[in-house]
This record gives sequence, structure tokens and C-alpha cells, in this order.
Amino acid sequence: WKKLYLAHHWPVTVCKMITNDCHDPPKYWTIHGLWPDRAEDCNRTWHFNVTEIKDLMSDMRHYWPDVIHSSLNRTHFWKHEWDKHGTCAATLEVLNSQKKYFGKALELYQDVDLNGCLWKAGIKPSSSYYKMTDIKEVLTRFYGVTPKIQCLPPEEGEEAQTIGQIEFCFTKELQLINCTAPKGESNPMQAHLKLGTEELSVCNDTLPTYYPSEVQ
Repeated sequence: WKKLYLAHHWPVTVCKMITNDCHDPPKYWTIHGLWPDRAEDCNRTWHFNVTEIKDLMSDMRHYWPDVIHSSLNRTHFWKHEWDKHGTCAATLEVLNSQKKYFGKALELYQDVDLNGCLWKAGIKPSSSYYKMTDIKEVLTRFYGVTPKIQCLPPEEGEEAQTIGQIEFCFTKELQLINCTAPKGESNPMQAHLKLGTEELSVCNDTLPTYYPSEVQ
């Protein structure tokens, strides 16, 4: 693999995509995962062991919660992220244990501080719509790179897409880079968040964009 995606998702949108015990989602961007661009269960024998990340537990629960299943003792979201992505990322020395992988993801999340960036730019959850180009411009200006933004397309009768996920790309040296694939290079990592029948896809620049403050 060549680069890492640090994916943030907006819990309110995740809850909108699925009806279950998802109640009272956090009102801040949380971590979805840290993904190598080519990843799929790289080392099936390296099993997730929650005791290895016990020192990170309070941060994990706060910044990397399982939005869909709200009880705090659930660890299968983290297990899934480790099995599918962490075991692949572990070819890098800085990510070559569970504690390093989850700890580094938390550190990158704090460094990026997406919540702070949007807040400072006045982009806050709201009942009025934003222009996707405005959101992109703020992020690109602030970070100096182009992130990848994914939305829930409008449902029937809706005019607006709903922002759901923002991914930042990093080199193997953990430097921020553009998420756009160079011309002619396909992106094999279509990290679609698919829940039930709903699916996030790359946002449409021309549609009004909803950044919801609560689950409708």
C-alpha cells in the first residue's frame, strides 16, 4: 500500500443511515478508522486483544466510539478495524502493534483537529444548507491538502445531500497529502460506508449540503 486514510465520520449522519440502538450520537466528528489504501484482513492470525489498548481506553471511547452500538463495553468495531486495516498498516514500524496503531490514529486525529477547524470557520451543524465548494475550500485552505468528502445522497423528496465522512490522506511518513488519485490511477480502496441499504459516496459539488445537528 502507498498511503493511509484517516477517516472521520459524522455520528448524526451515521445514525440517520441505520435504525437501531443508535441514540444520542456525539456532536463532534469521531474516528471511523485509519486505512491503508489497499487493505483486507492482511494477517488473520493476529487477533485483536483489547487489553493491549487498555491505556487508550478513555480516549478510544471518546474519539473512536462505536456510534451504531452505543453501549461502552462494545469492542467489535475496534476489532473489525484492526482485523481489516490495522493488520495491514502494521507493516510500518510506527504502527506495528495494536497499541501503536490505535494510539497513532488517536494522535493524528488530535493533530488534524477537524472539529476545531470547521468550528473556527463557522461551519457548524445547522438546519440551513451549506455549499460543498465552501466546505472544501475551508478544508483545503486550512490543511493545504485536498481531503475526500463523502455524503449520503438525497433520499426521495430531499434536495440536499448529507455530509457523512471526511478522510485525510497521509504518506507512509505520516505527512498529509492530497487524497485525489493521480490521473489514470484508479482508487482500489472504495471505502464506502454501507449500512443497510444506505451508502455514502463522494459528495456532489452542486447539491446543497446538510450538516445535521440531530437525527431526524
